[in-house]
Amino acid sequence: MPNVSVKYLCQEIGINVGYWRSVSHALNCFVAESFMDELAHAAGKDPFEFRRTLLDRQPRFKRVLEQAASQAGWGKAPAGRHQGIALMEGYGTYMAQVAEVSAGPTGAVRVHRVVCAVDCGRMVNPAIVESQIESGIIFGLTAALWGEITLEGGKVRETNFDKYRLMRLNEAPVIEVMLLDSAESPGGIGEPSTAVVAPAVCNAIFAATGKRVRRLPIARTIKV
Repeated sequence: MPNVSVKYLCQEIGINVGYWRSVSHALNCFVAESFMDELAHAAGKDPFEFRRTLLDRQPRFKRVLEQAASQAGWGKAPAGRHQGIALMEGYGTYMAQVAEVSAGPTGAVRVHRVVCAVDCGRMVNPAIVESQIESGIIFGLTAALWGEITLEGGKVRETNFDKYRLMRLNEAPVIEVMLLDSAESPGGIGEPSTAVVAPAVCNAIFAATGKRVRRLPIARTIKV
């Protein structure tokens, strides 16, 4: 895909906002990886294999994609569960995630497992790298599933944690992190995992339900 044209509209909403974790990477990754998944299905291709064939000249991308798919057992999810995959590069770090979800009898979706493969270059403290990835995934899941700021009477309604839905411990999925050895320069690690989890989960939801999520949070359109 050598020719890419990207257009966007900057909307002035009259409300002061600040930077969110991963800044614009979360938005771009959600759009790009959701669209990539749609292209794969439109072409009748496996989403993993479809991406893989496009990465022959991107060895770091290809490596994390293959490692995440292998660790997750891509295409071999337990009965009743479905997988979605996504990847991105941000802050010099390459990352791929596979999400495993189920849809219950009422249509409610639950995320059971997230597998993440990361090449962030040389690591000084791998334990801290792993912790950053795990926390970023939980932060990203909260935002993808429920995260929303609403206004009421000109004021932000979510003024404290009793009004802002967070992922609870008993709702958290199993998270598996694969840290790949690399001789490349160190990359950022505090934010990339937040961005990749939303499209991975939404692509898994499509595999489970046949419904595309094109607007976040997921709870707006899918029961979670």
